[in-house]
Amino acid sequence: MALEIFVKFKCASRDIKLLWASVFLRLLSYGLTNQVLTLFLNAINMTEDKIGLFMSLTLAGDVICSYILTWYADSWGRRKVLVYGCAMMLLSGLVFSFSENFTLLLIFAIFGVISPSSDEVGPFKSIEEAMIAHLSPHNARPEIYAIHALVGTIGSALGAIVCGIFVDLLKKTGVAATDLQCYKLVFLLYAFFAFCKMVIMLLLSDATELDGHYGHTDHGNEETPEPLDVNDETAPLMRQATHPEERTNKLSKETVSVLMKLLIIFMVDSLGSGFMTSGWMVYYYSKQFLMGSLALGTLFFVTQLVMASSTIPSSIIARCFGPVRATLLVQIPSGIFSILIPMAKDYLPLSILFLNLHFATTAMDVTPRQILLTNIIKPRDLTKVMGVVNIGKTFARCIGPIFTGVLANNSYLWLCYIISGSLVITADLILACMFLGVDAKIKEQMNRR
Repeated sequence: MALEIFVKFKCASRDIKLLWASVFLRLLSYGLTNQVLTLFLNAINMTEDKIGLFMSLTLAGDVICSYILTWYADSWGRRKVLVYGCAMMLLSGLVFSFSENFTLLLIFAIFGVISPSSDEVGPFKSIEEAMIAHLSPHNARPEIYAIHALVGTIGSALGAIVCGIFVDLLKKTGVAATDLQCYKLVFLLYAFFAFCKMVIMLLLSDATELDGHYGHTDHGNEETPEPLDVNDETAPLMRQATHPEERTNKLSKETVSVLMKLLIIFMVDSLGSGFMTSGWMVYYYSKQFLMGSLALGTLFFVTQLVMASSTIPSSIIARCFGPVRATLLVQIPSGIFSILIPMAKDYLPLSILFLNLHFATTAMDVTPRQILLTNIIKPRDLTKVMGVVNIGKTFARCIGPIFTGVLANNSYLWLCYIISGSLVITADLILACMFLGVDAKIKEQMNRR
């Protein structure tokens, strides 16, 4: 598997390698700002409840902007939209470097895609993944997408440690006299990386556009595969892509019924995650244990690496137990570890242990949930359902930071870990009640040769 990924990396086209460089720089930038965003807002005398409101409004605004830009990306031009996004990232970095006005910061946090949680925000991810699908043959996509995700995760992890080292050096050399000045220089660094990302977007070729054509010479002797006539159970995404005549504007009654159940599960889960984003985690460890910038950078560098490594065995667990049981096996422990973190508020090593155990299990449900979703939704409805679910999840995630800010303002930030973990466990129990019965059939399909 590792050799196959290396071969795909080496043989990938120039455009795909540029997209890998783009996701690396973007997640590196998000990792940088995630370490200082809440601390910066606090340093400009913004109360915790106002910080929570700021983060919620930023997430809500990002959803609207992303929807508009991704919807019209193909007609406006994919590269044009991505260059615009980079320009707004650059401007937002500059605004955060020189302004302390709440309204101005909020506007540029939304349009400049400042991430409140170091996760993907804005239109970049969807457009880049569409470009990759356009540039690569079917039989090379799994490895190419895997490399794309891995490169991004590494960028996010490095962003955390680079931020810690950068702020520590600024203080030791006397370049910045106060913490606030250090944070502003971090956003200036964010602007620099956004400029580098813009240069990369400008180097992309015409082949990345919807009406472009990639050359097969970049893929060795691989030929474009013929459209596959597959059934609902084996490759629903492939079928939808190769049979456009099946698409309708209206969801079937069966799909609507399943969608309502999925929305309840995913939105409760996302509501829990929104109560304790990684930005608030940085703030918690800074205030509770008085950790410095270098220590915080190192801590969240490690947690990101732990989370990245945990995604590898998730497909194995799903194959062995079925997607629903696999989700329960990893997400219930993740919720428990979240609840345990504030219980060790007087002992840093134990708190860090619980934090890493939480990160080790929190992302292991991604593959099982993808398997579940693509097996219970009709192929012609899948894209619409995934879009509705993602929008629902993001809006649910917007709610949490408001309450987190209020609780933090009253010295109850630790309680958000417990609320977050409890909601995640609740979502898993609802999942078990609604979908545990489909596990056996899906497991049989996955292991069929």
